[in-house]
Amino acid sequence: MHSFGQDKTPLILVVDDQKMLRLTLRRSLEKEGYRVIEASNGEECLALWQNYDLDFGQGEEQIPDMILLDAIMPQMDGFACCARLHDRLGDRCPPVLMITALDDEKSVDLAFEVGATDYITKPIHWAVLRQRVRRVLQARWAMAEQQRLLAELRATMALERSLKEQLEIANHKLERLASIDGLTQLANRRSFDLSLQQEWQRLNREQAPLTLILCDIDYFKAYNDSYGHIAGDECLRQVAALLQETVKRPADLVARYGGEEFALILPNTGLDGAIRLVETIQTHLRRRAIAHAGSSVNSIITVSIGIASTVPHTKLSPHELIDQADQALYRAKLQGRDRYCVYQRVQL
Repeated sequence: MHSFGQDKTPLILVVDDQKMLRLTLRRSLEKEGYRVIEASNGEECLALWQNYDLDFGQGEEQIPDMILLDAIMPQMDGFACCARLHDRLGDRCPPVLMITALDDEKSVDLAFEVGATDYITKPIHWAVLRQRVRRVLQARWAMAEQQRLLAELRATMALERSLKEQLEIANHKLERLASIDGLTQLANRRSFDLSLQQEWQRLNREQAPLTLILCDIDYFKAYNDSYGHIAGDECLRQVAALLQETVKRPADLVARYGGEEFALILPNTGLDGAIRLVETIQTHLRRRAIAHAGSSVNSIITVSIGIASTVPHTKLSPHELIDQADQALYRAKLQGRDRYCVYQRVQL
C-alpha cells in the first residue's frame, strides 16, 4: 500500500469513456493499494467538484490525490476538462496524468498547456503507468509537505513577531515603571538624574541656558500629622498634578525628587523665564487652596522654592547645579518659607 507519508491511502480519479478500460485501471490500481473512484466523461468529472466546498474545507477527505484523464472523449475531451479543472480549482487542482492515443508534438504540448502534470500513451504499459502514478503522487506529497512546512514556518515567524511585539510592549512598560514615580506619576529620581545629565551635555555643546528648580512643600510632616498619611499622599498627587499642568513645554521635566520635594528641569530657559514659571506655580497653588491647618506660614499648602540657572560648561557639573538650587531652597526656608530664592552665582 502506498501512503507516501500521508495519513490516508491515495485516492485516484479515473476519467475515461471506455468502461472496460476504467475497470482494468481500477483493478490494477486497487491491487497496488490505491483507492479509486470513476467518472465516465468530462462533465461527470467536473460534476464531482460540486460536492466539495473548498473554501471551507468541506469534503477535502474525498478530493482525489491525482486524476487519470483520457484525452479523447465525446462531448468534452480531456484537454478541455483539464483546463476547466484548473479554472475551477486553481492551486488546489490535483495533478493530472493525461492518457492519450496521440503522441504527436502538438498533442503533447497541448496537454501541458492545459495543466497536465504528465502524460502516458495508449496502449497502456502497466509497468510504465505504475511508475508514472507513483512519481506523480510522490511529487504531490513532496509539494504538500513543502507547503505544510512553509505554512508552519510562516506561523512560527508570525508567532515570533507577535512575541517580539509583546516583549517590546512589556519592555516599554518596564522602562516606564523604572522611570516613573508610582505615587505621583511624575518622573522619578533616576529619570531626573538621567535627564539632567543629558540636557547638561546637550546645552554644553549649544552653549544655551539650563535652569533647575527645587520645590519643597512647607511643613509637610505637620500635614501628615494633622490629616494622616493617606491624605498626605493625595496632597502630593495634587501638587504633582499642578506642577505638571503648569509646565507646558515638552522638553521641560517635572520629577519627584524625594519625599515632599519636587524638581523641575528647564532646558533653554534663563532666570527670567524660570521666575515667571515659579510665580505662576505659586498663584495656581494659592487658587487650589489645599487646607493645611498645621502650617506655620499659611492655612493652605505652600512651597519653598530654590532656583539655579547657568550655561553648562566644563568647569561646572550637574551636581553643582543641584547644590546651587538646594542652597537657594535652604535660603527660602530660612527667610520664612512660602517664597522663592535665586542662587547668586559667584563669578569665576
